[in-house]
Amino acid sequence: MDYRVIKENDLFFLTDTKGNVPENHYYGMGLYTKDTRFLSKLDLKINGEDPVLLSSNAEENFMATILLTNPHIENDDELILWRESVEIERSRFIYDDVLYESIKVKNYYPKPISFDISVHMDVDFSDMFIVRGFQTGDIGHRTGQTVEDNSLIYHYIGADNVKRATKVTWDKKAKSVSSQGDIAFDFQLDHAEEERFTMMIQPQIGDLDVKEIIPREVAIQKLEHSFIKWGEKITKVQTDHQPLQRLVDRGISDLKVLLTDLGYGQFPVAGLPWFGVPFGRDSLIAALQMLAFNPEIAKGTLLTLASKQGKKVDPYRDEQPGKIMHEIRYGELAMTNQIPFTPYYGTIDATPLFLVLLTEYVKWTGDLEFFVQLKDHIESALNWIDQYGDRDGDGFVEYYQESAKGIANQGWKDSGDSIVHRNGDYGEAPIALSEVQGYVYQGKIGIAGLYEKIGDIEKAEKLRNEAEVLKEKFHQSFWMEDTQFYAIALDKEKKQVGTITSNPGHVLFSSMLNKDRADAVVKTLLSPKMFSGYGIRTMGGGEAGYNPMSYHDGSIWPHDNSMILLGMSKLGYQHDAKQVINGLVEAAAYFEYDRLPELYCGYGKEKGKAIKYPVACSPQAWAAGTPLVFIQSLLGLFPNSLDNEIHLTPTLLEEMNFLKVENISVGGGQISVSVVRDNNEIHVTVDKNTTNFDVIIHK
Repeated sequence: MDYRVIKENDLFFLTDTKGNVPENHYYGMGLYTKDTRFLSKLDLKINGEDPVLLSSNAEENFMATILLTNPHIENDDELILWRESVEIERSRFIYDDVLYESIKVKNYYPKPISFDISVHMDVDFSDMFIVRGFQTGDIGHRTGQTVEDNSLIYHYIGADNVKRATKVTWDKKAKSVSSQGDIAFDFQLDHAEEERFTMMIQPQIGDLDVKEIIPREVAIQKLEHSFIKWGEKITKVQTDHQPLQRLVDRGISDLKVLLTDLGYGQFPVAGLPWFGVPFGRDSLIAALQMLAFNPEIAKGTLLTLASKQGKKVDPYRDEQPGKIMHEIRYGELAMTNQIPFTPYYGTIDATPLFLVLLTEYVKWTGDLEFFVQLKDHIESALNWIDQYGDRDGDGFVEYYQESAKGIANQGWKDSGDSIVHRNGDYGEAPIALSEVQGYVYQGKIGIAGLYEKIGDIEKAEKLRNEAEVLKEKFHQSFWMEDTQFYAIALDKEKKQVGTITSNPGHVLFSSMLNKDRADAVVKTLLSPKMFSGYGIRTMGGGEAGYNPMSYHDGSIWPHDNSMILLGMSKLGYQHDAKQVINGLVEAAAYFEYDRLPELYCGYGKEKGKAIKYPVACSPQAWAAGTPLVFIQSLLGLFPNSLDNEIHLTPTLLEEMNFLKVENISVGGGQISVSVVRDNNEIHVTVDKNTTNFDVIIHK
């Protein structure tokens, strides 16, 4: 990555590799919360000169360390600082909505030296949509700065009449401070002496009570303690296959950083740097991926999205009653209705995925009380599927953009060229996507089981009947006999959009396909047309729209593969699942910090390595969640609290000899499982089971 980003809760900081925020940088660097930039310039100098970069570590998302040194500095042949005399270490983290930036300097020159460190700052309070060039609009203005003792405050009043401010404080007496944001500090250091000072930067919004800024040492202890608590709640994984171990560890760490709490419990935001907000589809899928590791995240996700469920018909926001939102923004443009993201509802899959996650959460936890708690939201979602999702009454859920400022393609492949016929023509809306019909089927079947469990047999039978009708119609309308595969979609003429894509692979998880059709889907997904060696492509090679460098038309998305893996593993296609996992694990070796990116190019192994996509989010929630699905898939782990059963179909990658997974939360207890290879045979042991569920092991 040519940038560095750290995040904690709702605040993130994006800089260059030196730790600076260059003014007017094309990538929009800065300190952000609530879609507003609270620091638009940060430049560190030594004696007025730019330091030299030694190293820049982005391995951790909650803390960054950057090592610099001084250039050679002379003045009219007078030596000021010999080159590389001063070590400059910048370390930063975020806690309780405050950025802590510590600067430690150490003298490596043989004699005492004097120098100054200066910091140059500015704040533009720009809305993120303006920063990224997506939107212009009516905005507010700066109202001045306040300098007091060891602090500098920038003030702003927005077009939404909300006061915003950035407060900067520091714990060392400054040599000079200007209201324009130039702060200098003097240092006199003996040989090997070091000194550190810390700057604390706090965004402030409206009339909310401003939190007291706690000292750096206390803040970092509290931050580290939060990670310890997180680790205590997470399922533990051990394997001798180190590439997989590193991927899982990285995924767990990234997901912790991507969690946010808006008052309803923790949930994963979509990704950094630009999508650190609730996203219906992304948050739901990431929470689904995490069920085997921390099911409480699913509960927080469902409650957060239920709180923003659609209540009225509003074409500007593509909102209808019962619909689950796509994305919410909190910046000045959103608060003045200049953009529709307050929230925006232009997603066709979030509502059925809401039902899917709910049913899977209850299967994992047995929390029927939560189902009862959300019954009104569930009924609203089901009504939306039948009334607004299927406006023409053909039995399929379709999307159609109504908002002029909204999204045209409203499935997960939301780029404008992603729904393309085999002749190269783009499909025209209304569009019925294949995977969405699978989500609807899975949601209705799952909710039917929950209604049956609480004794509402009539509703259960109604939903099952609707699901069976959908299943039959899906096979009739989407199956392509000539390719032995399903169409990605039906267009406005109810014609098949026949391009071979990954979308039908998601339908495996729904259990809507009969055995022959599931076999055919898996066969195509693992064919050279679709499987690159590094994962399953979004679109098959040779199709009119295929482009391995594209966003959705031939690239490889780890989360897309993970949804397919859940279906393969659930249906017993363990050999095929291992092939997909192997490809993704191998691809990860070509990216920084053992991290699967949001996506990468769909080239095969003939290129010699996995090729990165130029603007992928990293870290990204559903990419981080993908290695967690690897573990669930290798175990073939699918609990069902409604039947008090835990199903296992364990296997190992060829490079593995053991996999130990401990403290998996199921029902009211935990289960731990070990899978070992011995003389080329796979043996499974249940090391702990406090769930009171029967464990059924399939071969």
